[in-house]
Amino acid sequence: MQLNSIHLIGQIADLKDTDYKNTLAITVLIDLLIEKKIFTREEFAHKARDLDTTSLSQLVSNRRLELLSNQK
Repeated sequence: MQLNSIHLIGQIADLKDTDYKNTLAITVLIDLLIEKKIFTREEFAHKARDLDTTSLSQLVSNRRLELLSNQK
């Protein structure tokens, strides 16, 4: 195995570890917010479905409109 291949495998392992830690952090945050009754699991699931079906350009446009309306 070449040194470049070993280096690449190491980078992939690091990414998997980072992905795991990020996923764990997000899960912890969601669970804490639900426990503190900031939102329900159903509200979270509904919002996730909404965002999953919305394009990035729609999200940016909606956010800009929100910011403009809050400035008035």
